[in-house]
Amino acid sequence: MVSFGSALLAAAVAGAESSPVALRHVAELPARPANAVDWPAWVQPDVLRAFHDHGIAAPWSHQVQAAELAHQGRHVVISTGTASGKSLAFQLPIMDALERNPRARALYLSPTKALGHDQLRAAHSLTTAVPTLADVAPTSYDGDTPTEIRRFARERSRWLFSNPDMIHLSMLRNHARWAVFLRGLRYVVVDECHYYRGIFGSNVAMVLRRLLRLCERYAPASGHRRAGAERPGVVFGPTVIFASATTAAPGETAAELIGETVASVTEDGSPHGARTVALWEPELRTDLLGENGAPVRRSAGSEAARMMADLVAEGARTLTFVRSRRGAELTALGARSRLEEIAPQLRDTVASYRAGYLAEERRALERALSDGELRGLATTNALELGIDIAGLDAVLLAGFPGTVASFWQQAGRSGRRGQGALVVLIARDDPLDTYLVHHPEALLDKPVERVVIDSANPYVLGHQLLCAATELPLDETEVRRWEAGPVADALVDDGLLRRRGARYFPAAGLDPHPAVDIRGSAGGQVAILEAETGRLLGNTDAGQAPATVHPGAVYLHQGESYVVDSLNLEDGVALVHAEDPGYSTYAREITGITVTGPGERVSFDAATLGLVPVSVTHRVIGYLRRRLSGEVIDFVELDMPEHCLPTTAVMYTITPEALVDKGLELRRISGALHAAEHAAIGLLPLVASCDRGDIGGLSTAIGEGGLPTVFVYDGHPGGVGFAERGYRLASTWLGATAAAIEACECPQGCPSCVQSPKCGNGNDPLDKAGAVDVLNIVLAELAAARR
Repeated sequence: MVSFGSALLAAAVAGAESSPVALRHVAELPARPANAVDWPAWVQPDVLRAFHDHGIAAPWSHQVQAAELAHQGRHVVISTGTASGKSLAFQLPIMDALERNPRARALYLSPTKALGHDQLRAAHSLTTAVPTLADVAPTSYDGDTPTEIRRFARERSRWLFSNPDMIHLSMLRNHARWAVFLRGLRYVVVDECHYYRGIFGSNVAMVLRRLLRLCERYAPASGHRRAGAERPGVVFGPTVIFASATTAAPGETAAELIGETVASVTEDGSPHGARTVALWEPELRTDLLGENGAPVRRSAGSEAARMMADLVAEGARTLTFVRSRRGAELTALGARSRLEEIAPQLRDTVASYRAGYLAEERRALERALSDGELRGLATTNALELGIDIAGLDAVLLAGFPGTVASFWQQAGRSGRRGQGALVVLIARDDPLDTYLVHHPEALLDKPVERVVIDSANPYVLGHQLLCAATELPLDETEVRRWEAGPVADALVDDGLLRRRGARYFPAAGLDPHPAVDIRGSAGGQVAILEAETGRLLGNTDAGQAPATVHPGAVYLHQGESYVVDSLNLEDGVALVHAEDPGYSTYAREITGITVTGPGERVSFDAATLGLVPVSVTHRVIGYLRRRLSGEVIDFVELDMPEHCLPTTAVMYTITPEALVDKGLELRRISGALHAAEHAAIGLLPLVASCDRGDIGGLSTAIGEGGLPTVFVYDGHPGGVGFAERGYRLASTWLGATAAAIEACECPQGCPSCVQSPKCGNGNDPLDKAGAVDVLNIVLAELAAARR
């Protein structure tokens, strides 16, 4: 019997201009039965009645397991699939605690305001159903909250919905005004905690630790006892409940965020319909060539638009995820255009959805999709989190979303009412996408990546220590626990901290909080302003500005296209004007790298693998203009200042003799190293939850020790653990890199394997076959060392 998802896939394939070879893999995932259990005995009758009134007759097993651990006072992370009802796991103990104790408080944190507002509406609905919780007053406290509501939230609300940014800038900075709330804080919920990674996650880890230390400061002697407290004498304070997508090692990741042991719940007891998962690789075009004559694939966005139209015409309610706001608009337009040809009566049932829309516009689109008025929606990852959209028949992903966790989050939007569904990943021109469609086990089996957090990064820790000291003087025990001794001593030497005995105090008049952007680096921000009106469109990290908002760059904001007129790094301002030039821009930069310390190294006969501190210099030399079809228009030169980045790199060296033995003549070595470096950058997200833009690389025929060398480095000051993850999992990472290059059917190299849109050398020289030889030498040495 043909499954529902398979039938939809047949319809999607039937309309393809590509040959059936583009369909690389199909997997049938069976339905999962429900595992319902009894409600916990400790739940108050009125609270239980509220959940019954909301249609929840019995909870799933994972919901009760997590709620029980939280009720016992144990920090816990619940890591299960999309639509598995993780919210109930924290709503249950929170509502029970709020009813039992009128002084109890709860704090909910999310990475996006939209998700927080959705959870706020659910809390309102639940608490109003319980008469004894009439005074809870769930309230939003974020950047959009009016001043008068902020005061109400601080003084009256018992259940606050906020984000880490506001906790850092407002609550912790002014903690004396929040004393009542902090004293009664019983639970802290950290939702979608897999989003807290890299520089953002490292900062959030310190924000959470600062929050917990202030709660200990305000906790009454007879306060709520927290189970499992590891530090002598510290037994009071809030219990932290984490909710996460399915990731590797969720308990360890959550523990890194707060520095304490966290129990994990990963066995999903919720039901799910059967799903057909297809991996699709658009074919190489014969009518168009890219840079240096490289072949160009059919666009993932145009393939997704065509598929969405065909599925909508078949009656399937379809959601398409794309990587950019502009892409969402173009995909919706493409689908509507095709429907004009094949089913004109359905043309207006397709729309786009992205950040930047007004809240009422987003809600209207969500309702229209759920009610069936809309059959197709093209969206950015704005619909990946939290918002409850049920009844979808198909999900298309125009490009791998960056992590396996995000893939399953997006895929989980389909089949949410128990029916069968279709999920299609359409590969972009990218080495990681190429690898996954040819190695489906890396995507469909247990996730291989892990969220990377490095709270000990001195460039993060220095600013966070100053914030913590101004909130409450630091003691030596805390500094040791945070592995911050050298950083604290440096701050003392700089006069920013003063040490008295075993405690650290801030310098007089110090107010470090406003200068810390927890979502970016410590290098400051560049404001992006519309030249004609002075309107602030957005911000970008100062370190990234030369590559993203250089003169002539195309900048997208809320679906609108702008061209950059000027960039002033001293003033921190980029001026732009509204224009859609019909092309995109890709900065080209030259890079230099210097190893600044011994780091950690392992030497073999023909190669050396290392994790080393480095100083990287960048200079943007120009930008490539490329039509949306992929066709290169030209290269525009720029004269930009040099930028220096102290960071961490994973590197490997190979002896020239080993390369020659592989048949690589000396003239081919530079191209082989260069191609291997490009592909390795593209594949690092397979083992470290980073985006390609978070990392960089450099290769040279005469590098460390005078040997051929490849570096891949973190693109943030001090490093945030991505390079280290590559070093620890070098065999997996480099093995996947070699496999991705070999899987690509292009003859000499293309964007799907060894070309990079950021290459300062114009992707020249590149030696695709030589890159595989380079990687195989290192892999053979690693394998021999394990034997």
